[in-house]
Amino acid sequence: MNERDALRALAADLPHAGDDAAVVGDTVITTDMLHERTDFPPGTTRYTAGWRAVGASLSDVAAMGAQATAAVAVYADAAFDEEKLDRFVAGAVDVCEAVDAEYVGGDLDTHDEFTTASTAVGDATDAGVVTRSGARPGDALCVTGEWGRSAAALRLFKRETDEAGDGEAVERANDLFRFTPRVADGLALADRATAMMDSSDGLARSLHQLAEASEVGFTLDPERLPVHPAVDAVAEGPADRFELAAHFGEDFELVCAVPEEAIEPAREACPGGLTRVGRVVDAADGVTADGEPLPDRGYTHGSE
Repeated sequence: MNERDALRALAADLPHAGDDAAVVGDTVITTDMLHERTDFPPGTTRYTAGWRAVGASLSDVAAMGAQATAAVAVYADAAFDEEKLDRFVAGAVDVCEAVDAEYVGGDLDTHDEFTTASTAVGDATDAGVVTRSGARPGDALCVTGEWGRSAAALRLFKRETDEAGDGEAVERANDLFRFTPRVADGLALADRATAMMDSSDGLARSLHQLAEASEVGFTLDPERLPVHPAVDAVAEGPADRFELAAHFGEDFELVCAVPEEAIEPAREACPGGLTRVGRVVDAADGVTADGEPLPDRGYTHGSE
């Protein structure tokens, strides 16, 4: 079974599972694991790996509308290299500082490949947390930031490997891989969004997950989707451009439903930018883009 099927199988015993993070009292907590073979292409620096691994967990805190406070990580490798370890920690520290959180330590272990597991914690605000299950027909479908940066990075990593370039492509790829978790945007949306999640699995898959949790449908206007400029440099035409932006995943932007009357205040309050890209519809209408069914395709751990 794949990751989503496994989560459904666990739902009976873990009724609170299913959102981006767990909530214990006023504390939000989440954990992630990344592997060299599946998550860090050749050319990924340890600084980028530290930033990205911890950033992935901080993004889950953001998706709950909580203030990130701290993070820890496990660093495992076949052998410990002092410079690589130092650079990993530097990346973890810097991404925490970017969202006013603190990197407070972790664990070291050995493994047959470079692997990291990160945990982030945060505090719920007076507005409470935002789950995936509150979207209502008539709400606007909104997203933060720009989409496709991770897909563009992967193409650039591959270009450097295939063409043995001068390092410019891999440097740009590392830069694209170091995203800023949308903690400030999540806080701005905490008392405005009716449902929210981060886009680690891709926009299309996120919409299907939100639709399932909220028992609604979504209609997406692809022309409104803000695509990162780096995608245009690597995409092979309009269809590929949309594929990279909507289906690849790993962009760690926020996807949310916002009532009509809250759109403008939310847009003004989101430092990462907030774009209306569609609307929430009845569940019977499904998840569509330009009136056609939007495939539930994106990033998933495990077999399809």
